[in-house]
Amino acid sequence: MPVELTILAWSCILLLVHIFAAAHLKTKQYGAAWNMSARDQKLPPLDPVAGRLVRAQANFLETYPIAIIVLLGVVIAGRTSEWTAIGGWIWLGARVVYLPLYGFGVPLVRTLVYLVSLVGLGLVFKALVAG
Repeated sequence: MPVELTILAWSCILLLVHIFAAAHLKTKQYGAAWNMSARDQKLPPLDPVAGRLVRAQANFLETYPIAIIVLLGVVIAGRTSEWTAIGGWIWLGARVVYLPLYGFGVPLVRTLVYLVSLVGLGLVFKALVAG
């Protein structure tokens, strides 16, 4: 199996971590009844950490479709290489590091890690479009 598919499989686990981390803190703040409800009621703002985890999840979801497309794209197009594997691992590794940085409110380093993740995607994208 191409390593790019392995990276995608692990990225699914990372997505679940994002979802459950944010949901756990939201439920802790608003209660289990809220979690199991239709969530129609107006609620107070989230506590800072919960809010950051929700925003980190949204940030992950903004670039996740791009990662899926380029990683699957190189597999389908038969353009996998050492560079696409390196790019994929850079992207995934940076995204793993990004979540706790955002959760703990580390501003500058978090942004740099985000940019590193984009560099990883760029390596894969280059292989997909340039061959």
